[in-house]
Amino acid sequence: MNTARLHGAPAEFAARPIPPERVIALHCSGSGAGQWRALAETLGPERELLAPEQYGTESTGHWPGHKAFSLAEEAQHIIGLLDAASCPVHLVGHSYGGGVALHAALARPHRVASLSLYEPSAFYLLKAAGSGAAQELAEIEGIVAAVRQGIATGDYDAAMMSFIDYWCGSGAWQGMKPSLKAALLRWSPKALLDFHALLEEPVSDDNYRRLCMPVLLMVGEQAPRSTRKVAELLSTRLPSVRTVTIRSAGHMGPVTHPSPVNDAILRHIRAAGPPLPVSLRPGTQ
Repeated sequence: MNTARLHGAPAEFAARPIPPERVIALHCSGSGAGQWRALAETLGPERELLAPEQYGTESTGHWPGHKAFSLAEEAQHIIGLLDAASCPVHLVGHSYGGGVALHAALARPHRVASLSLYEPSAFYLLKAAGSGAAQELAEIEGIVAAVRQGIATGDYDAAMMSFIDYWCGSGAWQGMKPSLKAALLRWSPKALLDFHALLEEPVSDDNYRRLCMPVLLMVGEQAPRSTRKVAELLSTRLPSVRTVTIRSAGHMGPVTHPSPVNDAILRHIRAAGPPLPVSLRPGTQ
C-alpha cells in the first residue's frame, strides 16, 4: 500500500526527519491522497501528514482477492504505521476512511492520540440498531443494490451515477470532468468491497468504550440520512466525543468545504496536545 507524505502543497515520497507530531489521514472511497493537500497546508510544517492510499487506487492496485475483504485488510497498513511510530498518532478519516480509522483505533487505542472523523460510514451501526435505524439502512442498501446491478451487468457508468449522485447530489456524475469520470470507472468494482466491509464489520458497544482518546465527529449540514444516523449512533458510544456541524456542507465537506473542516481538525489536534512517547504512556502494550 502506498503512503504519501504531504507537508505542503506537493505530495512527496522521500524520507525526511519525523516531526514531533504525526497525522495520518484516510481518504474516502474513490478518492486518493491528494484529497488532503489543503489539510497539509493547514497543519503546517511542524506536523507530518501521512496519507495512505487504499486498495483500488492506481498507486496501491486492486485487492488481490486471496480471501474475503474486510476493514481489517484495509487497515492492516495503517496499524503497521501506528505500531512503527514512537509517539501516538492523530488519525483523520472521511467516509470510508473514517470507517477504516475507527477499525485501526479499536485495534490500537493506545497508539492513537486523537480521532477526527468526517461522516464515517460505519454502516454496521445501522444494522446493529435494528428498527431504530431501519430507514437509514434501507436507504444505503438501496444504493448498494444499484451499484451491484451496474457492476454485475458491466454498466459501470450507471453504477457510478448511483454512487456519486447519492454522495454528491443529483446530477453530480453527469457534471463531472471526463478525466475524473474515467478514474472512477476504473475504481468502481472496489465500491462493492467497501460497502461489504462497512456493513459487515463485527464491533460491539463494549469495543467503543476503549476509545478514550478525544474524538471530533464532523457532520455536514446537508449530510445524507445514512451518515447522519451513523454519527448520531457513534456519539452515544464514544466516551470523549465532540460533534460539530459544518454549515452548508454535504458528505464531501473535506473536499468542498476544506477551510472549516481543516480548521476544526487543527483545533482538535492542538487541544489534544503533544502525545507522550508510547513507552511512557500508562497501560500501553
